[in-house]
Amino acid sequence: METIYLDDFLSDGILKETPFREKVKTIDWSGYKDKKVLIKGCADVPIPTWAYLIITAQLSQHANHIVYGEPCSAVKIFSRNGNSSA
Repeated sequence: METIYLDDFLSDGILKETPFREKVKTIDWSGYKDKKVLIKGCADVPIPTWAYLIITAQLSQHANHIVYGEPCSAVKIFSRNGNSSA
């Protein structure tokens, strides 16, 4: 399972929209093709809901499964082809 850490998107210790969107544009999302991806639920600072939505929108074009939270208790938020196993 691949993991995306939202702490990697912080600028000066906080999540700022403009730098966040710029970083999202530079990621090669095709590297997540046909993979199960965890968006790590814990970050050192509060993460706005829109950040999760933007990342999920990008991942959903490539990944087979997207889950959110911690590996031991991840919540499925996307599954390609309606496959119920995440």
